[in-house]
Amino acid sequence: MQHYLDSFISYLSKEKRYSKHTVNAYRKDIEQFNSFLSTQMEVVDLFFIKNIHVRSWIVTMVEDGIANRSINRKIVTLRNFYKFLRKSNIELRNPCDKIQALKTPKRLPSFVQEKDLRNTFELIVQDTSDPFQWRDYVIVELLYNTGLRRSELINLQKSDISFNRNVMRVMGKGGKERLVPLSDTLISDLKKYLDILNERGYLSDKVFITESSKKLYPKAVYNIVKKYLSLLTTVEKKSPHVLRHSFATHLMNRGAELNAVKEILGHSSLAATQVYTHNSIEELKSIYKKAHPKS
Repeated sequence: MQHYLDSFISYLSKEKRYSKHTVNAYRKDIEQFNSFLSTQMEVVDLFFIKNIHVRSWIVTMVEDGIANRSINRKIVTLRNFYKFLRKSNIELRNPCDKIQALKTPKRLPSFVQEKDLRNTFELIVQDTSDPFQWRDYVIVELLYNTGLRRSELINLQKSDISFNRNVMRVMGKGGKERLVPLSDTLISDLKKYLDILNERGYLSDKVFITESSKKLYPKAVYNIVKKYLSLLTTVEKKSPHVLRHSFATHLMNRGAELNAVKEILGHSSLAATQVYTHNSIEELKSIYKKAHPKS
């Protein structure tokens, strides 16, 4: 199993170009399944794994209180692992073929109200001569105004930004490149931030850096966003992804075309984008309930 797992992990990171976090999650899922097989089922040969083994694993996870959504992700991981083996000309039956996903409650993306975000931006920058206060401001502004993923923001390079055309080149999941439009205000703030960095002698190809001129790390971005979203007592989740959800939801609320939102977000299918229409419908219901005399 270990030999095939190593090949699969190499395929995910080098060919599929998945993030380190995603690759580690895949590895962990398969290692957990392998551990279950050897300790609970006494199965150590990959070619002897059957449908009943996968079902037993699922039952064990349910009994251990693991959420259905997490179990479903593990099933997808295992299914993709066997698809990879088949593509590698290894003849064996996929034991996940007849496994159905467990039912999960519909979960709408968390987002921040527009007025709350406007208030937040007013509280962020205090010292306009401090490049790292400007950095924090621009990070929150960029995440909300473009819907970037955290990993995309961290890997953003100065050469990716076209200040003349008001667009930004973004390398998304799976190495898919897309162009994202930038507002005049955002372009101005980005330029001011980079100018201050240059004046202070901070040299890097990356847009967002630490005080030691190194590439900004994921936890730092999370802490920056959490710090400022914590100023809003109405917000439960305070992650960078909440700003991505807010960006998409606000676009949909204002009548943006679904395909356009899909392209800006870098989604591979409309299904991933359509979840934001539910938030828009809930917004319409709320307006109707408040405004209609017989509601």
